[in-house]
Amino acid sequence: MIESKKSNFERSVLVGVVNSSQNEEKLNEFLEELEFLSVTAGGKVIRKFKQKINTPNPKTFIGKGKIEEIQEYIKKNDVSIVIFDDELSPTQQANIEKFLKCKILDRTALILDIFAQRAKTSYAKTQVELAQYEYLLPRLKGLWTHLERQKGGIGMRGPGETEIETDRRIVRDRISLLKKKLQKVDKQMLVQRGNRGSLIRVALVGYTNVGKSTLMNVISKSDVFAENKLFATLDTTVRKVVIQNLPFLLSDTVGFIRKLPTQLVDSFKSTLDEVREADLLLHVVDISHPNFEEHIASVEKVLGEIKSGDKPTIMVFNKIDAYQAEPFAEVDLETERTAKHYSLDEWKSTWMNKVGNNALFISALNKENLEDFKKRVYDEVREIHVTRFPYNHFLYQDYNEEGLVQ
Repeated sequence: MIESKKSNFERSVLVGVVNSSQNEEKLNEFLEELEFLSVTAGGKVIRKFKQKINTPNPKTFIGKGKIEEIQEYIKKNDVSIVIFDDELSPTQQANIEKFLKCKILDRTALILDIFAQRAKTSYAKTQVELAQYEYLLPRLKGLWTHLERQKGGIGMRGPGETEIETDRRIVRDRISLLKKKLQKVDKQMLVQRGNRGSLIRVALVGYTNVGKSTLMNVISKSDVFAENKLFATLDTTVRKVVIQNLPFLLSDTVGFIRKLPTQLVDSFKSTLDEVREADLLLHVVDISHPNFEEHIASVEKVLGEIKSGDKPTIMVFNKIDAYQAEPFAEVDLETERTAKHYSLDEWKSTWMNKVGNNALFISALNKENLEDFKKRVYDEVREIHVTRFPYNHFLYQDYNEEGLVQ
């Protein structure tokens, strides 16, 4: 297995580009997220480089002048890693590495490294290993710089790429073995999910670091690992939860992120199966984050890709205690009032109002509005339960104030 290396705050710089698909404001958001990823992996960001470029350079991704500027900065400031916000091709990565003479990572490699650190169970480790090998396969050539037989000429003839080809075959065999291993576990997990009996399945979904695990701990009174870092949860946790007279299963799943590498979506198929097979989704959103609307769009995109976009969903807007609107002076005639100046009450009267009962505002950490949350989830789960299991009795009969059975 490709082992994860624990970094002792390696000094790193970030590189991003402004192009037709992302303006400078959007790039700043992505670089902030990339910095958070870097800190989570154990890096310390000391500078961010940006370049306006319409088409990425096929050889070095960014322009020659910018590469030289980064090279000069690296020499003066003892930088050990350069992290690119976009995925680099194997050729680009090899060329940049040759020029800058330091470790080059892209967003995908960084996410894979964090996943390798976070994976605890054998199954999660296998998923990460598969994704890492699939990422590594086209990049093997650059790792064999000591093999100079590829050049040809006197004394350079013969089986030049034998070691590389052998390595590729080993990696392909390993990928094949891991896929078979995952298929076997997938079957076991399918049986496990089938043995859960007549219980409604509810899944917590959402962007990474929005408070899904904290909410899980509060509702299920369990001790799921929760931390203010990206991808604190990698293994799916399932707990039996009872609200009033109704038991159901609650799953805590891996968080999504913008520019999520495709090989990760494929590798974490079984984790996402929890979402696919859920009867109800609780889409948790960090409303205190300035770009929470984009986070919602990213999650909905992934849900659409795994054919789960049409499931019954309750929007749970978490971290209301941390929400702060940007100050806006009414007398300021130059500044235009935008969504970032909205108060929480104003947000509730926007498109969130159309969601109706399916929009809840809570603080899982401070246990604020949790009773409303439990009641809404109970009503929704009860409705699904009664429809699916009409002759299935609850834990006990529920009586209202007038003494009638509900």
